Formats: sequence, structure tokens, C-alpha cells
Amino acid sequence: MQDDLIYDVGLHRGEDTDFYIKMGFRVVGIEANPKLVSAAQKRFSKEIESGQLTLVEGAVAPKSFGDEMTFYSNKTFSEWGTIHDTRKSKYEMWGYGSSEIRVKRVDVTDLFRSLGVPYFLKIDIEGAETVTLNELNGVNERPQYVSIESEKIKLPYLVAEMNLLKSLGYKKFKIVQQQGISSSRISVENRIGEKLDYVFDYCSSGPFGENAPGPWLTFDEAIKEYRKIFFRYKLFGDYSRIPKRIGIRGLSEKIYRRATGYKGPLPGWFDTHASL
Repeated sequence: MQDDLIYDVGLHRGEDTDFYIKMGFRVVGIEANPKLVSAAQKRFSKEIESGQLTLVEGAVAPKSFGDEMTFYSNKTFSEWGTIHDTRKSKYEMWGYGSSEIRVKRVDVTDLFRSLGVPYFLKIDIEGAETVTLNELNGVNERPQYVSIESEKIKLPYLVAEMNLLKSLGYKKFKIVQQQGISSSRISVENRIGEKLDYVFDYCSSGPFGENAPGPWLTFDEAIKEYRKIFFRYKLFGDYSRIPKRIGIRGLSEKIYRRATGYKGPLPGWFDTHASL
């Protein structure tokens, strides 16, 4: 494990990579969408030239996908690019179509062996997070910190994600609400002790490790908290049975807040952060 290295799996426009670079880390950024890769090459040309950023173009996927696969690039929201038919179909159901692109498969185990195991591994690749996590079984060391965009439709899938993290040796967990990260601020010291005042961009994942908001939880405490979150997903999430007509949803949210004392976003979405 290299304590000055971060993997940004799901680079997108480099929102998170920009923060990691300013924190003084070297970054390996993985992105499947060729247009986003091209944009990152221009945005981070100096960092690429200096070796602080290594760009890897392609999609992380199981070996069963072969050397190339279809990547679904969402026509409206570039952050919704995915290799999964089910994700693509869900977005189409909402009225957001995708274009099909053939991309190469990225073998993360090979990257770990050639470029090093990172201090922090951030994964946000629309449903393929556990694919990357499973690749850690192919190396002897683990990142000190990991974050994934957590499952929000089926609780058993979320529990499976947590069990995978536990099996990899992770013992502490933070559940971080992502709605509201954009435009939030943080004041921290970077790796060389300089003060950094940073405003997170749209689509940023936010702080990581000890700087991520909220307390560290045990496995059981995290599962208990996620059960509460999934109850809110059931009431107010993507497949809520509460009508979204003006007034009805708002009234339902007010009743829930008064009954429970909950003050956060409804439903929002979450990242799971894990530490060894």
C-alpha cells in the first residue's frame, strides 16, 4: 500500500481527482467514457505530464465480459454512464436515454500490481462497485480507506456490499449523505502541511478517510443505520408509492420528520466509507 496514492474509479470530469491532487496525492483515474477522458487530458495536462495523474481509459468489469464491452453513456447525465443493462433500463424508464459505446475492459488487479495498492480507493461506477472491491482479493494488501456509492434499491444487496467489505478486512464504517456535498466547503491540511480551503464541485464525492463527516460505526451499527435509511428509501425513494404530486409528497415528508425528528435530506443517497 502506497500512502501517497489514490485510485479514482469513476473519474467523470475529475471533480474528486482535483481535490485529491490539491491534497498532494498521486492519482490513478479510471474512466470509460472517451469524451470525459479527453476532457480530463486537457484539464489535468500538467499533472499528467508531471506524473501526478495517470489516466486509464476503460470500464472496470469482470473477466467474463471479455476484452471489450458495451458501455451505456447517458445522453443527459454523464455521471449515469454504466455497463449494466438494468441501470440503463431504469434511466430510460425515467426518460433519459443512452448511447452505446464499445470500450475496453480494465483489469484492476493488474493495475494494483503494476501501479500499487492505494491509500484510498474511491469507487463510483453506477452499479459495478463490488466488481472493483472483489479485485482486492487478488492482492495481498488493502487500501487503508475505501468508499463506494452504496446500493439504494434492495436492502439485501446493500448487506452483501457490507459483507464484502467486512470479508476484505474492513472494520469501521461511515455512512455519508451525498446530497449537499456539492458547494460544501472544507478546511484541511494537505500532505505537506499546507492549509487547503476547498469548495466541492457538482458530482463530487467529498472528503474521505478521517475527514469524511460522521462517526465511525461498527459493522452491526452500520447495518442498523442502513435499515433506517432503506425505510426512508421505501417511503420517499425512486420507487416510492407515495404520489409525487405537489402537496402530497411534501405533507408526507413533514409528517415523517415530526414523527421521527429526522432533519436530513429525503431520501438523498449515500456513500459507504470503510477503514481497516
